[in-house]
Amino acid sequence: MKSAVVIPAFNEERTIGDVITAVRQVPFVGEAIVVSDGSTDQTAAIARSLGAKVVELPENQGKGGAMMVGINSTDADVVLFLDADLIGLQPFHVVDLLLPVLEGRADMTVGIFEQGRLATDLAQFVAPYLSGQRAVKREQLKQLSNLELTRFGVEVALTRFAKSAGLSIEEVELREMSHVMKEEKLGVLKGFMARLRMYWEIAKCVGKS
Repeated sequence: MKSAVVIPAFNEERTIGDVITAVRQVPFVGEAIVVSDGSTDQTAAIARSLGAKVVELPENQGKGGAMMVGINSTDADVVLFLDADLIGLQPFHVVDLLLPVLEGRADMTVGIFEQGRLATDLAQFVAPYLSGQRAVKREQLKQLSNLELTRFGVEVALTRFAKSAGLSIEEVELREMSHVMKEEKLGVLKGFMARLRMYWEIAKCVGKS
């Protein structure tokens, strides 16, 4: 079975390089696809220089839209979604997320941060279905509709779909991993407002479940 990694990214020049470098060290990953979702920084250029396939969107479509573009850019049997702002990603994390699906032990894996940073560990302990690190069989992804409309509610939509379709889900511990908080990227005020918008989009998806 072929596998691909899809990384939706919006202005993630500080971290995208480390994420791609880890992914590219896994021999059975066929391609790394970065969907630059209306980025205005060097995200696309850095990704391309490290050997990733880059799809540049002229306008921001939101995470769900970027993920759908990534899905349509590969014919891999299994797709692993990774956030572009991860801290501490190592090749073995990628292997741990992909193998259960590639070997047929699960239809989907969901990565849970462990022993990274308190804020991100706690958030995923409370709501593991919000994790953006997950591998899924392509045949299952084909059954999804309107993923591009979910924006930041995409993880909720994926979890809801998996449960309704009776898919087997395996949680994978991602030790010593975390991600950059919005307040760190944008400043306290702008980051807080961005977080509120994200939670609103998530709440809308949860309300539909």
